Amino acid sequence: MAVFYLGNLPAVIWLAQRNSRQLYKLKLDGDGVQENINVQSASNQQERANTQFLQRRIERYENLKRIIELLNQELSLDAVAEQLCAISFFLLADNQGECLLYLLDGSTQKLVLFKTLKDERAIVIKAKEGDSFDHWVLRHASPLLVEDISKDFRFDADKVRRADPRPIASLIEVPLISGGKVIGLIRLEHQHKRFFAQDDLRFFMTIAELGAVSLENAQLYKDARTMAIHDGLTGLFNKGYFLEMLKTECRRTYRHPRSLCLLMLDIDNFKKLNDTFGHAAGDIVLVTISKAVSEALAQIPAVVCRFGGEEFCVLLPDTDKNTGLKIAENLRKAVAARELLLRRQRNQCTISVGVAEFPHDAQEEIELLMKADRALYEAKSKGRNLVIGA
Repeated sequence: MAVFYLGNLPAVIWLAQRNSRQLYKLKLDGDGVQENINVQSASNQQERANTQFLQRRIERYENLKRIIELLNQELSLDAVAEQLCAISFFLLADNQGECLLYLLDGSTQKLVLFKTLKDERAIVIKAKEGDSFDHWVLRHASPLLVEDISKDFRFDADKVRRADPRPIASLIEVPLISGGKVIGLIRLEHQHKRFFAQDDLRFFMTIAELGAVSLENAQLYKDARTMAIHDGLTGLFNKGYFLEMLKTECRRTYRHPRSLCLLMLDIDNFKKLNDTFGHAAGDIVLVTISKAVSEALAQIPAVVCRFGGEEFCVLLPDTDKNTGLKIAENLRKAVAARELLLRRQRNQCTISVGVAEFPHDAQEEIELLMKADRALYEAKSKGRNLVIGA
């Protein structure tokens, strides 16, 4: 038996070695297969990530048509700014963090915080005229991506936190440029680092280009409307707008039984001032009287207009005649106390005022105007610098 085992020992050893080599080869093959599986899995994962990224990018740019439609639907500056913030906040920040929109004041060249949008956190925006990030974008007229505020060498993180302790970790900001000039800035910020990427910034720039045009159009519309309803010399409402407001307030007074008071003012001896000092001096008088009346009525809900020539009208909603007479008397005193400098000569000017109440003195707006005008004529005929009620 021993001789049998000894005789077959080399065969047994050879078989064992062959099996060991086959097992090792199988292990190597298995490791190779697993490595291929891992590589393929990583490739598939990267492919899925790329696909998701492309889908998100396609969805974003498909939204551009809708963005244009939304922005072009609005003519109000406030409404356009609100839409622009809402679109950016949703598409780029997933309604997280804050969105700030600044407009540039054309006269002072300072930023003014015009619109904000934020998540549920109760935070206060202290930088009403912008901070170092906003001023950087304004100065360079270039977009800005800050992935980690604490590590961005361009900005002093401690100084930023001292100025505004809000927990900002990352942000993107772009200038709003229309007609080659910066008209404002829009900014998205988040409390997490690296929340925004270069692709977000590029898409933000596209939104800002569309938004800037809409904001500029809304501002032009606002300016045109302002010019259409205001007197060019005094800045008060003009006659056309005043008559519309008079009609509206008279109808409102009928629906909700209240009083409405109308004051009609006329500058005394205005023709004489014009003849003595010239028409330029007459303009100075009109502007001075306008300011005096506006300042005296600053705390009172009133519609003030230049009705024509040297005549002004004041509409006082929810005001009876007795109160209207007191307000008119205060106006008369305020104007009389205002000093005028005409050709280096100190002068004073006075006004006469007629007061009428709706619906006590008149049942329709034209009749109310006639009653106030008649009372004004009476004040003139009785010596001027007077207040007379209808």
